[in-house]
Amino acid sequence: MPPFLRLTYRFLAGLWHALDFGRRVFSNLLFLVFIAALLALAIYSLPKRLEDRTALLLNFKGNLVEQHAANVDALVMTGVGEDLDQGDTQLRDVLEVLEAAAHDPKISSAVLLLDNMHAAGLPMLREVAAALERFKASGKPVIAWGSGYDQRQYYLASHANEVFLDPMGHILLEGFGRYRNYYRDALDKLGITVNLMRVGTYKSFAEPFVANGPSPAATEADRSLYAALWNAYTGDVEKARKLPPGSLQRTIDSLPQLMADAHGDTGKLALSTHWADGLKTRDALKQLMIARGAEDSEGKTFRQISFEDYLARQKPGKHGDAVAVIVAEGEIRDGVAPAGSVGGLSTAKLIRNARDDDDIKAVVLRVNSPGGSAYASELIRRELELTRAAGKPVIISMSNLAASGGYWISLSSDEVIADPTTVTGSIGVFALFPTADRMMGKIGVHTDGVTTTWLGDARNPLRPLDPRFGALIQSSINHIYDDFTAKTAVARKTTPQKIDAVAQGRVWTGQQALERGLVDRVGSYGDALQAAAARAKLGPGFRVAYMDPEPTGLERWTQWLGFSAAHLRHQVLQSQSGPAGMLPGAARDIATSLSWLSELADGHSAYLALTHCLCQAP
Repeated sequence: MPPFLRLTYRFLAGLWHALDFGRRVFSNLLFLVFIAALLALAIYSLPKRLEDRTALLLNFKGNLVEQHAANVDALVMTGVGEDLDQGDTQLRDVLEVLEAAAHDPKISSAVLLLDNMHAAGLPMLREVAAALERFKASGKPVIAWGSGYDQRQYYLASHANEVFLDPMGHILLEGFGRYRNYYRDALDKLGITVNLMRVGTYKSFAEPFVANGPSPAATEADRSLYAALWNAYTGDVEKARKLPPGSLQRTIDSLPQLMADAHGDTGKLALSTHWADGLKTRDALKQLMIARGAEDSEGKTFRQISFEDYLARQKPGKHGDAVAVIVAEGEIRDGVAPAGSVGGLSTAKLIRNARDDDDIKAVVLRVNSPGGSAYASELIRRELELTRAAGKPVIISMSNLAASGGYWISLSSDEVIADPTTVTGSIGVFALFPTADRMMGKIGVHTDGVTTTWLGDARNPLRPLDPRFGALIQSSINHIYDDFTAKTAVARKTTPQKIDAVAQGRVWTGQQALERGLVDRVGSYGDALQAAAARAKLGPGFRVAYMDPEPTGLERWTQWLGFSAAHLRHQVLQSQSGPAGMLPGAARDIATSLSWLSELADGHSAYLALTHCLCQAP
């Protein structure tokens, strides 16, 4: 090789080696930086060591729910008026935190801050209140403070050792009950006819579409239900606050005079009625907690840990024998539904997964549903029946609502446990078939044609309902009701005739349902877990495995991007708040009610048999 080429080769080879060496050094340095960053992140993510005399802040946010809603649609339709950055609080998380904190020597007290807690059913509130009482029984006080308390917030606050109220705050107890919107006249003006086929004297779901007011039967049932719930609420609060029985109702009845005596000072009124123990600003509360506990000099406040941070410290077991909990929350719909709602196929799949899992020894179905599709309800019931046949006990735990379809899915179990204030029953069936032929006539649209059978165009909503088709639907509804009552009779070990006497679409409290043989006993969610473990012969300290639906691809992306579904909900509600001049709340109520008509009209089947009670959590 010529000297020139040899020198060139050596130069290029040296340059290559230098570049290769530099590349390796750079890669190694980059790798070391990456490792250091991971270590720093891991160290930073480790929870800080709890100090002695730390107060647990129970700063619940949003609605109290059984299961977080996973999809945007569910978030859009749940709870309005909340702060945009707030999510919901799961009951299971509250119970877990209070149980752990009661046995944690570092936690010396709890502070209830409920300003940001919104909707919550009475059975869920009773679960939290019982957990607060267990926390207090461990020798640790609970202090409640609020800038003001609504009825739900005050129920929990009443179970604190001390209730403090901002000097400008108030306590508002309104009782139970509601007014519904009735659309008969409005639909008549639009030319829309809602054809109702139903079984059940008290089945009042469809009354708003076919009448201008409630039927006597609906009024009777509502009056009985709300009176029982109000008696339970006032009794619990009076017992917790050591007030004379009946004093809450007497105070409310005398409120105008009491308010005048207090010269309009709502804080003074709360003290005079013994609903509150003291009036304090939030800063005064801070000083009180510092004096009673320990000061956090760095944060210039009392030593504390938030509900969310303490929850993050809890590490539930992932292996070993377990009781599976499957949540059936929301309306029951055909097909697949995400977390926070009930789908016939998807919820049945969760039950099937629990049955096929060798580590799962028993199943608790936690029901919080007003019902919905009869077919979807039956799919879920069948899976529970197969699970029992496979040798795994099934326990039903009723939350706020387990009515109509929510009761149907509870029919295949070893034991049904309801809270005394659960709304349940409503054993009845109905179908709605809206037609708009008169509306089309008003604008000059006419429908005509030829079919080979009278059924060919029978479900056309632009034509009047054919009486023969109406008779077919009514016959089917009658059959489904007979099936519902027969299955209930088998489950409750009685006769269809006796079930029919307490069915007819009427709702009951859990206590009333017990008296009528519709549930096995009244008790708590914890009682249901213990019953499942006992039937499965599991010892103390058994594992509880929550089987929630897997998030969809879109939901994973929104979680990864930190997408605020609450913000989207706000934007959607802003853009769909109703006609100009109508209050957004009223517009949403109307839109929600009338959405059932469009949903039925858009369905793929000729009609939809519904087991729904139009119930709301008290």
